[in-house]
Order: sequence, then C-alpha cells, then structure tokens
Amino acid sequence: MTVPAPSPGPGGFALRTQGLVKRYGSRPALQGLDLAVPRGVVYGFLGPNGAGKTTLMRLLVGLIRPDAGQIEILGQPYSWRRRELLHDVGALVEAPVFYDYLSGRDNLRALAASGARVPTSRVDEVLALVGLAERGRDKAGRYSLGMKQRLGIAAALLSDPQLLLLDEPANGLDPGGIVAMRETLRHLTRAGKTVFISSHILPEVEQLADVVGIVNDGRLIREGSLAELLTEGGHVKARVTEAELHVAMGALGALGAPATPRPAEIPGLSWIDVRIQPSRAAEVNAT
Repeated sequence: MTVPAPSPGPGGFALRTQGLVKRYGSRPALQGLDLAVPRGVVYGFLGPNGAGKTTLMRLLVGLIRPDAGQIEILGQPYSWRRRELLHDVGALVEAPVFYDYLSGRDNLRALAASGARVPTSRVDEVLALVGLAERGRDKAGRYSLGMKQRLGIAAALLSDPQLLLLDEPANGLDPGGIVAMRETLRHLTRAGKTVFISSHILPEVEQLADVVGIVNDGRLIREGSLAELLTEGGHVKARVTEAELHVAMGALGALGAPATPRPAEIPGLSWIDVRIQPSRAAEVNAT
C-alpha cells in the first residue's frame, strides 16, 4: 500500500526516511520504511510492540546501522559518518539510565560536560521544564520510575535541540505527569521545535500528537493528521487464498463494504482491504 506523505511544514521536513531496511539475522525489523515528519509538530509513531519503533529510534541516533535505505535529519542526509548532525537532536531511547549515587542535577551536569557545549544555567532550566526543580538535589537512586523518565527527557533537552526523539515517553508517568509532559511538548513546538514520539498506546498518542504514523511489521501503513485518521472509519484486512479471492470479493460486495484486493507476501495468498464502519467489523470477519 502506498502511503501519501504529509505536506512539509513551513521549514520543510525535520525527519525523513526512504526505503529504510533493518534485519536481525533472517528476521526483518524494518521493511522499506518511508516516513515524513514536518517541522514544528508533535509526531506520534504508533504501533504494537515488535513493530519496529525502537529499531527506528536506534537507527536515528546511530546506535545501529541500516541494511538499506536513506535517512534525512533537519534537511541533511544522515549516516553514522555524519554524527555531527546529532548535535541538534535530543533523544530518549528505551529506559533512561543514571548514576544512582549522584543527584538529578549532577547527572545532568555530567551529561552536559560530555556532549555539545551548553550554558551552565541550562541544567536548572531543563529541570524546571520537566517539573523536577524541587527534586534536583535528590539522588537519582531515590527517584520513582516516572521521575527518572522526566529526568531522561530533561537530559534529551540539554542541548536545546531542534528535533527531540522520545521512545515511549509516558512510561511510568502518572496522569499528572502526562499532562505536564504534554504541556512541555506544546511549549517546544510553539518555539519551533519538532518532537517525534513512539508509543504503542493509542490514547497517549491521541493526547500528544498532531501528526500520526502507524507502523506494523516494519512498514508504515497510515500517515496523516490525527483528525484525518480518526475520521477515516473502520478498516479490516482479510487474507484468503487466490482461489477464494473471487468468492470473497463477491461476499463482501453483498455487504456493501468497499474492498480492494492486493497480493500477499506469501505466494498463493491475497489480502483484501475492506473499508467499513467499526460497528460492522465483526460482520465482515464472520463473512
């Protein structure tokens, strides 16, 4: 299925991938991923566990290398040889790890000293931004999971990046923490930043994102504004043998459900994409 890319923002795209492929042995994690993230938005990368979300995040920050395809960051071609582009990128990939015996503030100071130069006042600025100003002197080992997650977001913001990559950012946050994070992300996009978040939780993405890309089995299957995706109605996929395709299409036609056949990855089988209201999905499945 061809997924039309959203229009770029006023400054173009903050992040793009074309034909991105990554395999772990014989297992494909990404299968030709095409992604387009406009500048100045919160982009939600939504999919089930194992769909390829964290693999993409690790590729974007240079922890692993792609087997094929291209990555563009802030309008520039990116590869592991051009890591200087990451000076304008902040990232929280998987669970954040800190020195438990240091305070939250001292952990950030250590990180600030090891990366791109930042003003000494920046540590206190980001602690305040994520709601940890009053707990900055506490040892990180005493932080709850949600507090460590917020400290991880603060670490990603240290260099005042133009692009922020957050992998499951609401992990461990209570409802109040999620609201505070949403306000923080909105503040960043109003300042012209772009935020890319991955999640497997639809309600979380609904609350946070302006634009959504839905991934499954390492492929992008939907991309667009949240309003567009929510008004598309139901979508059901059925897999049948090629010999049964004509009969299946006829049965679905009798239901009044628009259906489009396409080849499956396995020889002798076909997919049928069915557009139907969610309330009738069970009827389609039964048919």
